[in-house]
Amino acid sequence: MTPPAHDTLSGVPWSWNPVDDLNQLFTFEFMRNAYLAGTAAALVAGVVGYFVVLRGLSFAGHSLSLMGFTGATGALVVGVHPLVGLFAVDGAGALLIGALARRSRGRDVAVGVVVTGTLGLGLLFLRLYRAGEALPVLVGDILGIDTTEVAITAVAATLIVALVAVAFRPLLFSSLDEEVAEARGVRTGAMSLLLLLILAATTAIATPIVGVLLTFSLLIAPAATASLLSSRPPVAVTLAIALGVLYLWIGLAVSYWVDLPPSIFVTALAFAGYAGARLRGL
Repeated sequence: MTPPAHDTLSGVPWSWNPVDDLNQLFTFEFMRNAYLAGTAAALVAGVVGYFVVLRGLSFAGHSLSLMGFTGATGALVVGVHPLVGLFAVDGAGALLIGALARRSRGRDVAVGVVVTGTLGLGLLFLRLYRAGEALPVLVGDILGIDTTEVAITAVAATLIVALVAVAFRPLLFSSLDEEVAEARGVRTGAMSLLLLLILAATTAIATPIVGVLLTFSLLIAPAATASLLSSRPPVAVTLAIALGVLYLWIGLAVSYWVDLPPSIFVTALAFAGYAGARLRGL
């Protein structure tokens, strides 16, 4: 028997007056919270994502997002807030990756070993606890966050962006040419470890809100697209932020009227933007 087709329309009235539609969109607190927290996550992802793309740390970024699953489920097992576990496991994972892969060569192997080990622990924690309460860690719950979570996300994003701004020049120098930067006195090892810790903090705050898939999309796609559009770091970072925020805003708005997760639209826009930038360069 063929299952009935799923109606993708949410049933929310739609008009062709954008002002009225936006007013309706922001009438609800859950949508305002989603936009505030999502914007903060997209902003910090754009800043950090530029360095992730520049250094070829895409696999590490995805792996740290997955490690957050272990941290959150472990936190549920011991009875503390999932954010505590996210920061603890992602931070420990970043330190371990930094210790095992001091140079770019062999980094993917080290990342793979660390992420498989932590995912094994995550499956154990999942068995010890209720699977249903751990699911939002994987898929995110951007439409279900409260004002406290919005405030935590905004404060953490502000601190991360401020830290990147302070360390911007040595981070950029060591990312562009590690050997020359080291010869000029830049502590490249410390910069690599700092970026991994910043990346861990970014994934820790973004994963429970937008999920593993969307965290990875916001980290990589806007920054990769921006790098294709401009070779000037300040311009590329600004473009990465603008693209990530724009994708998220559009995805949230469309998901309000179409009964599908925002991540579907955000990832589609991110892919289309990157493909367009690549075609432009041909």
